[in-house]
Amino acid sequence: MNKFVLISGCSGGGKSTLLAELGKRGHAIVAEPGRRIIAEQTSPTAAALPWIDMTAFAHRAIEMALLDLSAADQQGGLVFFDRGVVDAAVALEHSSGAPYFKTLGKKLHYFETVFLTPPWPEIFSQDKDRRHNFSAAIEEFERLKMAFLNLGYTVCMLPKTSPSLRADFVLNTLREP
Repeated sequence: MNKFVLISGCSGGGKSTLLAELGKRGHAIVAEPGRRIIAEQTSPTAAALPWIDMTAFAHRAIEMALLDLSAADQQGGLVFFDRGVVDAAVALEHSSGAPYFKTLGKKLHYFETVFLTPPWPEIFSQDKDRRHNFSAAIEEFERLKMAFLNLGYTVCMLPKTSPSLRADFVLNTLREP
């Protein structure tokens, strides 16, 4: 079994909160590349920000996600990722037209089941890093869902429930034969 478990889906759907819960339970977690890229782009002339240059941002996210995968090889046990290289490749396709199939190749980088956070308007909020609206988040979610299915992943929708119950759901799903 591939030990890299991807949590993806709708922006503002509770991915990071779920990962924090899994981390509290002792699991290795990898923070979202996008949020880390925004944090590193502190210069007033920074260009690799999604609201300035989505293509540059997506290229940087692909680079970071691949480095994350390489570093995670050193971890024992399951490693949970808050978004990853597929998310970045889908963003690159959306911004530049570069097909995600070509960017990713045929390798499945993560465990065959990908967990998706569904659109959840009750918890969605914008902030200084998440500047897009809920409609844009839904459009992104639909692109991601189709890409994961087209790439051969099994998509498992996360329930709209507490982070603790979501973590239980993920861990129980992974234990099933």
